[in-house]
Amino acid sequence: MVALKMLPLKLLLVAVVLCFFEGEARFGESGGAKRRRCLNGSPPRRLKKRDRRLMLLEPPLGGELMCRGFYPRLSCCPRADSQGSLHVENKIFSVTNNTECVKMLQEIKCAHCSPNAQNLFHSTEKEALGRELVLPFLCKDYCKEFYYTCRGHIPGFLQTTADDFCFYYTRKDGGLCFPDFPRKQVRGPASNYLDQMDEYGRVEDISRKHKHNCFCIHEVASGLRQPVGATHCGDGSQRLFILEKEGYVKIFTPEGDLIKEPFLDIHKLVQSGIKGGDERGLLSLAFHPNYKKNGKLYVSYTTNQERWAIGPHDHILRVVEYTVSRKNPHQVDTRTAKGFLEVAELHRKHLGGQLLFGPDGFLYTFLGDGMITIDDMEEMDGLSDFTGSVLRLDVDTDFCHVPYSIPRSNPHFNSTNQPPEIFAHGLHNPGRCAVDRHPTDVNINLTILCSDSNGKNRSSARILQIIKGKDYESEPSLLEFKPFSSGPLVGGFVYRGCQSERLYGSYIFADRNGNFLTLQQSPVTKQWQEKPLCLGNSGSCRGFFSGHILGFGEDEVGEVYILASSKSMTHSHNGKLYKIVDPKRPLVPEECKRTALPAQILTSECSRHCRNGHCTPTGKCCCNQGWEGEFCRIAKCEPACRHGGVCIRPNKCMCKKGYLGLQCEQMDRNIRRVTRAEKSSHTERREEQGCPSSHSSSNTCSSYTNSVQCFKQCSLTL
Repeated sequence: MVALKMLPLKLLLVAVVLCFFEGEARFGESGGAKRRRCLNGSPPRRLKKRDRRLMLLEPPLGGELMCRGFYPRLSCCPRADSQGSLHVENKIFSVTNNTECVKMLQEIKCAHCSPNAQNLFHSTEKEALGRELVLPFLCKDYCKEFYYTCRGHIPGFLQTTADDFCFYYTRKDGGLCFPDFPRKQVRGPASNYLDQMDEYGRVEDISRKHKHNCFCIHEVASGLRQPVGATHCGDGSQRLFILEKEGYVKIFTPEGDLIKEPFLDIHKLVQSGIKGGDERGLLSLAFHPNYKKNGKLYVSYTTNQERWAIGPHDHILRVVEYTVSRKNPHQVDTRTAKGFLEVAELHRKHLGGQLLFGPDGFLYTFLGDGMITIDDMEEMDGLSDFTGSVLRLDVDTDFCHVPYSIPRSNPHFNSTNQPPEIFAHGLHNPGRCAVDRHPTDVNINLTILCSDSNGKNRSSARILQIIKGKDYESEPSLLEFKPFSSGPLVGGFVYRGCQSERLYGSYIFADRNGNFLTLQQSPVTKQWQEKPLCLGNSGSCRGFFSGHILGFGEDEVGEVYILASSKSMTHSHNGKLYKIVDPKRPLVPEECKRTALPAQILTSECSRHCRNGHCTPTGKCCCNQGWEGEFCRIAKCEPACRHGGVCIRPNKCMCKKGYLGLQCEQMDRNIRRVTRAEKSSHTERREEQGCPSSHSSSNTCSSYTNSVQCFKQCSLTL
């Protein structure tokens, strides 16, 4: 009887327990309850009252939201204070430079501790997708907030649209989604925020705000072969010169056309690598600041055509000076090549090779460490002392047989321990470097920013501000990044264009995987601040970015371009040129319009008159061997021509009539016989005509003025 009386009570207790489990399973978006299981399939662990009391008494460490507060009753973590840890790539959770993004990532980490972890990470949807999820299934509104908060801070992970990302990571089968713990219910069917929002439209506000602040990229050229850089010559023509890794330089006109004939073609000299990570090829191009008058440009590339290197080496990094053609301003005269610098390299990475002119007029050359080890240095005596250095050279020299001089302001100008060319050293893998046209710090006349790898941790990256005499092995970097992407950093430019006022003064750079960032110097604190660069894919933008970043470019008015390619093969024409534009402004605002001048041929005095030599950047005509004179118009013959002969070409005499030989030293006897016979004939003719004898003491024809015929005969005889 007692058992029968207790039966209704037992049934009631069972019903209460079932209701409790069912209600707790419905904390996410609407959907049927599923059995609670941890990721390994085991049931979650119930926390004791004593543990829950301790959690209330002990605040979260460092103000962080800890997993123990999210799941106070049931948890899949071994301890109550455990912080869940997802088995995903570390780069996703290595963000440290955005507080809001870090906060959301800490929350998502706790999904591993959820009593519903198995349902959050596994479903029939996942099986249909055919691959494991990196994150748990997110609730729709939470997913969008995560996307807009963390985009640009998790490089290589959020490179898609918000709709595409949330289509993949939101729950669509009506099941549980993250966050699945209690929160304050607010208006709207899909509210699932942890910060207890004050209004329902926050997601839409965030979406509009981020889209409103994004920039666009417009495709302006395609069909390029591994474009690695783009620059201008500063002559007012607004031409953009695009470097292709294989050894070509092409011209992109202001009208938007690619000139078919290359500006420079040295593909037969360039040794280019096609495998991933192989940096060999055409590296850089820099135009002389006075290019409009002297037509000088400087090119760096790798080659296997060695001239002097001794000992084991893989290739030569060479810097060469060229001059534009006198007849065609759209083509370089490759016959004017003048060797400038050569460095023997052991490996095919960490080469550097960037060239640029600073506002001081000096040429800066950036060289990597070539991945050279101490053992390499001990085995090779011929290794260059320039590895891992920034060289500062003065190319404006009047010396004909010296390619450059050393600026007296170089830090090692009088040093006996360091080469005087070195301006700074301690670089490892300088990507691309840029000089600021208008530095904001009046105390610094030169602002050069470079991307580089960290020497202590090769997988990390850093941004350097190159300063005279610094050693960047120990010098702190301007900005340092944790290893978040497999792609190396690609340095860009300081934006000094006119189209975007928001980007003005920002240093734009990215990694190879297409994650864009900016650095901007505060005018008050002089500190550089990092910000993500949002690129829109729809709406006011006409196109979207895809592929790998190979380099950046800058045109004559300061606008910045992106060079990208979808593959790593140099023979495929899939390279593209993009331009960064601000959708809030017209493509070409009225105040930004500049008239492009037609490209002119060289008009300097040296370029017009120096025919048998080459002109220095300062305008001095340096003669080739065998020529002399102010403009190398006088040929030299050694030994000199004799008997009145004229030197017409080096060591080539033009002799007078009657003389032979290289220096006109021999007399032509046949010519002398003919001359005597002609004189005898003229003498007889004069005598027949009654002319006086020509053997006068004056040896002139003045005595024949009375007779015109006699005067002519006398003249012929003489």
